Amino acid sequence: MNEYAIHPLDASTWDAFARLAEKHNGMGFGGCWCTWFHSREGRPEGEMGRPWKERLVREGKAHAALVFDGDAAVAWCQYGSPEELTNIHHRKDYEANRTEELPDYRLTCIFVDRDWRRKGVAGVALRGALDLIANAGGGVVEGYPQDTQGKKISAKFLYNTTRSLYEQTGFTYLRPKGKNHCVMRRTVPPLVTSKFQATPPARHAQRSPKR
Repeated sequence: MNEYAIHPLDASTWDAFARLAEKHNGMGFGGCWCTWFHSREGRPEGEMGRPWKERLVREGKAHAALVFDGDAAVAWCQYGSPEELTNIHHRKDYEANRTEELPDYRLTCIFVDRDWRRKGVAGVALRGALDLIANAGGGVVEGYPQDTQGKKISAKFLYNTTRSLYEQTGFTYLRPKGKNHCVMRRTVPPLVTSKFQATPPARHAQRSPKR
């Protein structure tokens, strides 16, 4: 069985992340380099894809748990504050039905190298993100997996994996969100000590319930 290591996405791991992204043509959403969910605030005009993602990473404005097999990054789980990750699928539906406060963190994308799929690596990435969040002080974490209702779906369409994986990782189902998606939450307690080192994303100044 492979022994994977978790490292945060930062300047030191950027090259490994870039190699994984290049292997998969910049990932989904038109080769977005995992920028689709980010806020557009402060983005230089015309800067998109790889240059924009690299800028965010080097400025500490993009966060993810990278799964390493040796020297190769084989998966990641993107996380960040709602201010950092403002764009989510079915956002209008989400806002119209939200009654609770915004979470401290969102999980918006889980991606696995095609050569490592169906080996449990998505779960490693998800748990790795939660460990990094715990190391940064913990908090309420929200995810938006696909609710497949038992149907088999190709891995390339599961940008945030399935409800069942989130349930196995301690998340609680809150409500549906748009077509075949749902909102799930769990609270992650802070870690006193950890082998992981991470810079926490900027927290939002105020969280208020939807009225």
